[in-house]
Amino acid sequence: MTRATNEPTDAPIAERIEDVDVSDEMQGSFLEYAYSVIYSRALPDARDGLKPVQRRILYMMSDMGLRPDRGHVKSARVVGEVMGKLHPHGDSAIYDALVRLAQPFTLRVPLVDGHGNFGSLDDGPAAARYTEARLAAPAMSMTEHLDEDVVDFVPNYDNSHQQPEVLPAAIPNLLVNGASGIAVGMATNMAPHNLIEVVQAARHLIQHPEATLDELMEFVPGPDFPSGGTIVGLAGIRDAYANGRGSFKTRARVSVEQVTARKTGLVVTELPYLVGPEKVIEKIKDGVNAKKITGISDVTDLTDRNRGLRLVIGVKTGFNPQAVLEQLYRLTPLEDSFNINNVALVDGQPQTLGLRDLLSVYIAHRVRVVTRRSEYRLARRRERLHLVEGLLIAILDIDEVIQVIRTSDDADAARTRLQEVFDLSQLQAEYILELRLRRLTRFSRIELEAERDQLLAEIAQLDELLSSDARIRALVAEELGHAAELYGTPRRTLLTEARPQPAGASRKAIAAADLEHADVPCRVFLSSTGRIARVDRQPGDEGIAVTAPARRSKHDAIRSSLDTTSRTEIGAVTSRGRLIRFSPLELPVMPGNSVQLGAGVRVAEYLALTDRDEQVLGLVSLDAAQPIVLGTAQGVVKRVSPGGYPNRPDFEVIALKPGDRVVGVAQGGDDDELVFVTSDAQLLHFPASAVRPQGCAAGGMAGIKLDAGASVISFTVLAPDDVASAVVVTVAASGDTLLGADPGTAKVSDFSEFPGKGRATGGVRAQRFLKGQDALSVAWVGPAPARALGSDGSTRNLPEGGAKRDGSGSPLEAVVQVVGRGIR
Repeated sequence: MTRATNEPTDAPIAERIEDVDVSDEMQGSFLEYAYSVIYSRALPDARDGLKPVQRRILYMMSDMGLRPDRGHVKSARVVGEVMGKLHPHGDSAIYDALVRLAQPFTLRVPLVDGHGNFGSLDDGPAAARYTEARLAAPAMSMTEHLDEDVVDFVPNYDNSHQQPEVLPAAIPNLLVNGASGIAVGMATNMAPHNLIEVVQAARHLIQHPEATLDELMEFVPGPDFPSGGTIVGLAGIRDAYANGRGSFKTRARVSVEQVTARKTGLVVTELPYLVGPEKVIEKIKDGVNAKKITGISDVTDLTDRNRGLRLVIGVKTGFNPQAVLEQLYRLTPLEDSFNINNVALVDGQPQTLGLRDLLSVYIAHRVRVVTRRSEYRLARRRERLHLVEGLLIAILDIDEVIQVIRTSDDADAARTRLQEVFDLSQLQAEYILELRLRRLTRFSRIELEAERDQLLAEIAQLDELLSSDARIRALVAEELGHAAELYGTPRRTLLTEARPQPAGASRKAIAAADLEHADVPCRVFLSSTGRIARVDRQPGDEGIAVTAPARRSKHDAIRSSLDTTSRTEIGAVTSRGRLIRFSPLELPVMPGNSVQLGAGVRVAEYLALTDRDEQVLGLVSLDAAQPIVLGTAQGVVKRVSPGGYPNRPDFEVIALKPGDRVVGVAQGGDDDELVFVTSDAQLLHFPASAVRPQGCAAGGMAGIKLDAGASVISFTVLAPDDVASAVVVTVAASGDTLLGADPGTAKVSDFSEFPGKGRATGGVRAQRFLKGQDALSVAWVGPAPARALGSDGSTRNLPEGGAKRDGSGSPLEAVVQVVGRGIR
């Protein structure tokens, strides 16, 4: 590469050519460009969360006096001031940044109060000459105390003006409003958050500098978008908070409403962040025309200023609204992804920051701002005190002061003589010379003495504040709390975990199944060996009647059953005290009205349980008025108050003690009997009314008194109609015998043989151990007939019923793994 230059001389022009390596030239030019984009345009500062253009806009508007209590001015005037004094770029870039600062659908806490058409999610703003702007109230906290030397000032592009290097930022703007930008070789995309939650986390970190991420996430559980919506799945949020990168799904908030007397519709009231209704309508129309979306009759946008966003999607007759909604989530922007990439400038260097890092950088900035502000105020008060003390000296000897001044040749001589006669400093003497005579009254002396005392008190307070880092941090926390009270608003975005899906099933397959199958009544069965299936009621049937197959099949002992519908959400309670919501829609349907649980799927696979030690114990209705009843291995019993369950895919229904687990679960009323059977062959039953219902967070109460080394192996709830026909099945074995080598002995007794006892007592003996036996391996209580199964699900024979309550058992032919209820 050659570069030609012409040297200006009086002689004839001579050409001079320099050889330049093209790679060096490109590298140097590109690095300069990249540096300019990264540091001067695209990335926000982690301290105030602003890019240079945004910072210059707020500072210039503050300098122009565009406060919230004053009138708006033309946006073009603001743009002109910023461009002429601070920002060496085009007016369009400045106005675009100004517009973003004023859009309530873009920022969680807007910093500019716009008047006029500042655009929408689907349309751009009006020109700068048509709109007006002034600072919003939160922006005042971003720029306050700039005149108190709280931040450094740097020259503008031509050294004609000074501008702040960073704003004081009394609110954590970067986390609250987020940021987005594309630089050279890097980009940033930060989600908005709730101001109150971020301030609570910052204050906690101030008080507990060693706080962990989990502790901070108790205050900041996730982003809070200006548009509301729902975040589905929280794993990506935690990744982003831990290392600065993560992704999650956001969904629109949709309700199913009766639009007209004969028409049902999906009403959209909140959309994912930065998704406009016109974009959604366009995608729906494209999907309908391409026959990818079915079941939609029309789409109407009823959005206005009074009701806000309201998008009504008509559903054709015969289509399930929830199934149509699932299609829309999959094929339209009603569900969108948000990728977090927390890149910001820290000490002039781009860094990827997690939640704790972002809070730490901001807190350090505020501590520095408050420290500099306090130092500035202390210096000003000391200067004022120095002058006040000089004035008091002058007033006390005012006659002599006047005489000294009158006998002096000029002002310099008067100043020098005042310093010598009254032992004053040069500043004090100069101030006395400029003093007006009307200040020499008795009231002025009283005012000066009061001012001196107040200055001394304020100086003492500031000295005390600056002497302690803990006091400064406490003041920072107090000011943050005040900002949250002034500008904080309730959370808008709902946070939910991802709903569990059947193993191997795609959302597309589920949506198709939703459309093909109606919501029909059914009964869901859970086998004692952990298989789950359902029986549908046939058209014209008055009820659900099921029968056992003509030939006994594997896995046909029932642990739990529930009448519901194919689309109704029900709950599965596990041994860890969790309730998992799920729909039986994708469950295998048993043919006719015959129960063949061997054809079912493993419930652990259907609910995607990852812990092999976690076992599903029973099915419960989420809409029933009867409490959920649980019994644990350590003898705890609990009745969970019906209704009001957390709106999450899974949640705990009992607070288990360490080492404890749930052994039985059912639903029942006050007239039911609660039955415990322990490993040392004790049986206790008492009325359910003896147990007071509690909330999900409670730990229950004592159910049965256990002897040392014993544990509960069976817990059952018997309805009043089942008590008369109920039987007690117990299987005794030796703990020292090799598993499967000795089947042990079993006994079947009538439940009526066992007397009831009070809650938290020891119960009565249910089986007498033979020589070598030391514990029950299996126990079951329920209405006859009882069905015993082996480890492979095959049927095992049980002894005849009617055995004595405390008698010994009869030898078994094969090992019994579980016992459940047989089909009548």
